[in-house]
Amino acid sequence: MSRTASFGILTAPQQVAYDDVLRVWREADEIPEIEHAWLFDHLMPIGGDPDGPILEGWTLLSALAAQTRRLRLGLLVTSNRIRPPALLAKIAATVDIVSGGRLDFGIGAGSRPSVPMARREYDAHGLPYLDAAQAVERLSEACLVIRRLWTETEPFDFQGNQVSVTGAFCNPKPVQKPSPPIMIGGRAASTLRVVAEHADIWNHTGENLGDAIDRSALLDRYCAEIGRDPAAIIRSIHLPVSYDAPAATREAIANATDAGFRHVVLSLPAPYPFGVAKWVAEELIR
Repeated sequence: MSRTASFGILTAPQQVAYDDVLRVWREADEIPEIEHAWLFDHLMPIGGDPDGPILEGWTLLSALAAQTRRLRLGLLVTSNRIRPPALLAKIAATVDIVSGGRLDFGIGAGSRPSVPMARREYDAHGLPYLDAAQAVERLSEACLVIRRLWTETEPFDFQGNQVSVTGAFCNPKPVQKPSPPIMIGGRAASTLRVVAEHADIWNHTGENLGDAIDRSALLDRYCAEIGRDPAAIIRSIHLPVSYDAPAATREAIANATDAGFRHVVLSLPAPYPFGVAKWVAEELIR
């Protein structure tokens, strides 16, 4: 297994209590092998009881940022359909400040319409659901506006096809300079063009390593088309963890890192065993 990879955990905040998530993050914060920790961004459960409990991602992330000292942290990934980009930039800047400069800003176009459990949350919260082409265009414009809000020292106007702001300004700025790293998640070709232009990190869901490798090669091509070094974008992959079959998880990690994915997010199923972060380090990473 490559020792150049960085490893993190994901605790989906559904069907769990705040204290459960906090316990795992505090444990992980004390373990050097675990470098980053993630939540997801859904407003209703996408697994288990559809009416079960789920905590809002950015609010929870800010609370966890205040309760940890070392872990880099973020959402894998924020749905750009849920919050206006300028508001999202302000939220993210606040979390970066609370964390002392540890935010990795994860964002994506939003849930696929093929996932009914995710699709329903937009109607339930009165949120518009843009079609795929509009959502990707909005993602590109949002990344541009958000980065400008984090870096520009004077208010500005922006008029795009999907995003429009007048007198936009963010103060205070994030701690990280010039800005927090942007991670974009997704595999669609149109999304990968946005990744090539705006992302510091690209995340693949990891459901199919062959597809992840193919999409990474396509991203290389899109970077070349715009004159960007493909190596400037860290390749990230999301992998599920099996408590009962750690050898299978270790094999998946080894295959992914050998394929060039150097940023590995290990998704922990709930309920979380006590000492799960130490177990991850000993059984999966070391």
